[in-house]
Amino acid sequence: MAKIFPFQAVRPTRDKVNLIAARPYDSYTPDERASRLRDNPYSFLHIVNPGYKYQKENTTEQERYTMVRNRYLEFKEEGHFIQDEKPCFYIYKRVSNDGHTARGIIAATSIEEYENNIIKKHEDTLVEREKLFKEYIHTVGFNPEPVLLTYPDNDTLTSLLEEIMKSRAEYEFTTTYRDTHYLWNVDNPEIVDAIKTEFKNIDSLYIADGHHRTASAYELYKLKKEENKKHTGNEVYNFFMSYLIPESDLKIYEFNRLIKDLNGLSNEEFLIKLDAVFKIENKGLEYYKPLKKNHFSMYLNGKFYSLSLRKNIYTANNAMEALDAQILYHTVLNPILGIEDVRNDKRINYAHGKNDMAYVQSMVDAGEYKVGFGLLPVTTGEIKNVAEEGLTMPPKTTYIEPKLRNGITIYEY
Repeated sequence: MAKIFPFQAVRPTRDKVNLIAARPYDSYTPDERASRLRDNPYSFLHIVNPGYKYQKENTTEQERYTMVRNRYLEFKEEGHFIQDEKPCFYIYKRVSNDGHTARGIIAATSIEEYENNIIKKHEDTLVEREKLFKEYIHTVGFNPEPVLLTYPDNDTLTSLLEEIMKSRAEYEFTTTYRDTHYLWNVDNPEIVDAIKTEFKNIDSLYIADGHHRTASAYELYKLKKEENKKHTGNEVYNFFMSYLIPESDLKIYEFNRLIKDLNGLSNEEFLIKLDAVFKIENKGLEYYKPLKKNHFSMYLNGKFYSLSLRKNIYTANNAMEALDAQILYHTVLNPILGIEDVRNDKRINYAHGKNDMAYVQSMVDAGEYKVGFGLLPVTTGEIKNVAEEGLTMPPKTTYIEPKLRNGITIYEY
């Protein structure tokens, strides 16, 4: 039984939302960040990069966290943010420049349900990153980026959302990337109760994006609970902000692999070793992407290749081992190319599927890498199977959208 709750978001005033909303800090190049910080005094980047205001770059983590909080409070004091008087669900729709539409609910979700595996994960997290983000949230006192959760398609919820979206949106703005964002705040008690009731009929929720944010919120919850001698279970730290969308609204891209060298092999020797595992078809200059599971594309020495896994070569004993990313690791990356740690080995890099195999081709042609592999995107079913078995996916297996802008709804702790 999934439980979600309305909350009182801090959010931009309607006239400034398009100026404040920003992509995650690390998604900008240094030049892009500098441009936005210079030209847009309202960008949320000014909050997460507070040193810009004072031309101060060398600070300790704790000093930076404190400056983030101070800059956030300045934005509130200057009237750029408001806070809703009543708890709300926030219906959010994003239409991307390729026409893909995601519709869902921004809500407070229960840490207890994460702890009890009702909210399921499919990725491992790094303890150091968990610790850093926990300390960050503990100091700044807010989270501006919801975790992306998904649930099985539900006709009742779809109808409720469609009815709400017939009214005028509180926000409607288009970014320079030509994505259009809409938000409706819902505080009508009957609609709020109808949404909460319908989610109680859903057995499990699945983390699509935001595993570190969720794990950090859980660590903060444990800390706050221990510190609070009058803990009731209703405090704000018992929840974390999520964006819940139906499975059919997820857009899942693959992560392609780029390898620096052939582990001492010549092109011919490498192809001979591959031939023992795959049926290989030389596509020449014909652009090629894999068409079905257990098939891979490869770009090597100016040519595309189709690689089809030979029968009875590989046996998968669980949902994780059945993933194409893991098959590629066990058949090529580790035994032939000598890559053991795909998370930390400097010889391997990743390019998400939005950049396509054309990017892989360009990087190999430029001499940055020796060979590139293209994979098929995983399915929602594969993600759920891995989560249900309590397993985790290999790193860089999925690139999932939608990715919301920071600072549109803020959850305060």
